[in-house]
Amino acid sequence: MIRRVLRLLAALPLFALAWTAPAVAQEVPTIAAAADLQFALTEVADQFTKDTGKTVKLSFGSSGNFHRQIKEGAPFEMYLSADEGYVLELAKDGLTQDEGTLYAVGRIVLIVPPGSPLKPDGSLKDLAAALEVGTVKKFAIANPEHAPYGRAARAALKTAGLWEKVEDKLVLGENVSQAAQYATTGSAAGGIIAYSLALSPKVSALGEFALIPAEWHDPLRQRMVLTKKAGDVTKAFYAYVQAPAARAVFKKYGFVLPGEM
Repeated sequence: MIRRVLRLLAALPLFALAWTAPAVAQEVPTIAAAADLQFALTEVADQFTKDTGKTVKLSFGSSGNFHRQIKEGAPFEMYLSADEGYVLELAKDGLTQDEGTLYAVGRIVLIVPPGSPLKPDGSLKDLAAALEVGTVKKFAIANPEHAPYGRAARAALKTAGLWEKVEDKLVLGENVSQAAQYATTGSAAGGIIAYSLALSPKVSALGEFALIPAEWHDPLRQRMVLTKKAGDVTKAFYAYVQAPAARAVFKKYGFVLPGEM
């Protein structure tokens, strides 16, 4: 009897350990994505989850800031940049699995909120006239120092001969999504933002917009890549972004797609 009790007591710790050990939860991978993808990529990711049962976490911001963070060791498993140059630099530094692939080419628009002294004129002639008479006090773009859409906006303004006239009136967004917020919520008379953001129901409800000629700035060639940290879920998402369903979403948001240029 005593021996049987001792055997039962000896077995209890192992039994308790097996009973209480928590299951190891699979960590959701984080994807770094340019701010112009806020609506399009969110839609793609939601569909990815419905189709596969797998989940990714999206982090949106300026491509330049993500480039720096990845170089400093940030735990992003995939990077979708609005400027392919950032991806190619990371590949050269050996931080990615390869040089990635082009997933879209973006466009920029002039957007103006209700009550603005500006008209939604993609030629920027109305902006030029408003600057001459002093009715534009603030104008929003993304910061050209690290945001590709900010650089495209600056190039377009220079092409139109307006950069020097508008420079001291600029309200700079940390990324193009923040620039869109400034341009449509009364912080500025308008601004130059990503076409993909302007086409979203949330932003289009806040103002009118017009496309700026594509030849007024360098092409916004947007490239994505897997980092050396990428796991199986991220690799599946990377492939999914290149599939027809995802391409249809990008097209809906105004992107020019690889193979259709």
